[in-house]
Amino acid sequence: MNPSLSRSMLASTLAAVLLGLAPAARAATVQVTVSVENLAPAGGIAFAPLHVGFHQGLFDGFDEGAAAAPGIVSVAENGSGSAWQPAFAAADPMATRGTIGGVLLAGGMASQTFLVDTALNPFFTFAAMVVPSNDFFIGNDGATQYPLFDAAGHLLIAEIMQSAADIWDAGSEAFDPAAAAFVGDASGHTDQNGVVNRNFAELAQFDGLTTAAGYTFASQLQGGTPIYRIRFDAQTVPAPATAWLAVCGLAGLGATRRRRAG
Repeated sequence: MNPSLSRSMLASTLAAVLLGLAPAARAATVQVTVSVENLAPAGGIAFAPLHVGFHQGLFDGFDEGAAAAPGIVSVAENGSGSAWQPAFAAADPMATRGTIGGVLLAGGMASQTFLVDTALNPFFTFAAMVVPSNDFFIGNDGATQYPLFDAAGHLLIAEIMQSAADIWDAGSEAFDPAAAAFVGDASGHTDQNGVVNRNFAELAQFDGLTTAAGYTFASQLQGGTPIYRIRFDAQTVPAPATAWLAVCGLAGLGATRRRRAG
């Protein structure tokens, strides 16, 4: 057989095999880098670490107008997510979860990379405490509010922006600057027994207080003031089977060349 024809047939066969695998590879595992940035005015609000999860749409952390569940209370009152993470894991055991950064002051940035199965976990959920406050936070109301990947595993959105009007009040702790995190003794709080609602106006009542970071707080917020950005960058992780076939195909082509040379 003509050596050139053999190489052509082998290459065509390899291409056909790889194309046959392509649909499975498209909804692939990807490396997703999540970058966060505090956009609030200098001297204004800060954020506790951001708790995130990639999931099937099974975990709903809170609902507007309803009493806050222990999970979101653990985020809103102390930023730790000590009950939020276990609640997430219980609702969706196959989710990919994590925490990004530490206390994020105005202008601060942080990032974390996650390995995500886009077919299994196409939705994104987040929550972080806003400080100073007694129980303010940012987060998505609804398990499927942010579909992050399409059926082929491609990013549907590049970023999520939050403005002051997106700040939530968990309604779980009474407003009290003396007991607020970042400006007071957060261990002395009083239960409010309210419901989750939008609220950023009360933050102005912390103006003039000295924060734990040493600056004098000034809210400077209007409803449309940008306060937080979440950015996504995804890189496909090659499927092992596809990579193995590619290597074998290249090895075969090399062997054909050697036989022809001989």
